[in-house]
Amino acid sequence: MTSSNYPDHRLRVSAILLFAMVGVFIVDQNIKMLFVDGFRYYTDCIDLILVYNKGVAFSMFAFLEESLKYIQLGIVGVFLGYVIYLKKLYYALPSGLMLGAAVSNIYDRFIHGGVVDMVYWHCGFDFAIFNFADVVIDIAVVWILILNFKPNFLKAN
Repeated sequence: MTSSNYPDHRLRVSAILLFAMVGVFIVDQNIKMLFVDGFRYYTDCIDLILVYNKGVAFSMFAFLEESLKYIQLGIVGVFLGYVIYLKKLYYALPSGLMLGAAVSNIYDRFIHGGVVDMVYWHCGFDFAIFNFADVVIDIAVVWILILNFKPNFLKAN
């Protein structure tokens, strides 16, 4: 990469990051508002209900209370800075998805006092209650892991 197209590359990475983050944030917050406003649906295997999670996955670290959202903001800031520092176009989309979902969940902590979760799997066994952002984070993590462990996919960039 020549120095003449360096700013353009950073701009593309930043634009993809920003659009992915904003898109996931908007979709997730709109889904959550349906449940905050009262939507519920029950089936034999999956219930769509409203739960405020004060911790992270499986309610871990709930004991951190108000500090948790600031710790998460710091982690998100460091990750965002690292992705921008890398300037790798192939990390921009999965990282933007992950960051948008993370910011949406952190936003819930500020607005609702906990993350708005709504999908409760209980068919055969009780599973965690989760939301759209959690699923997007899982997909993004797997995507980033694949990018890291399969470098042959990355020869173009």
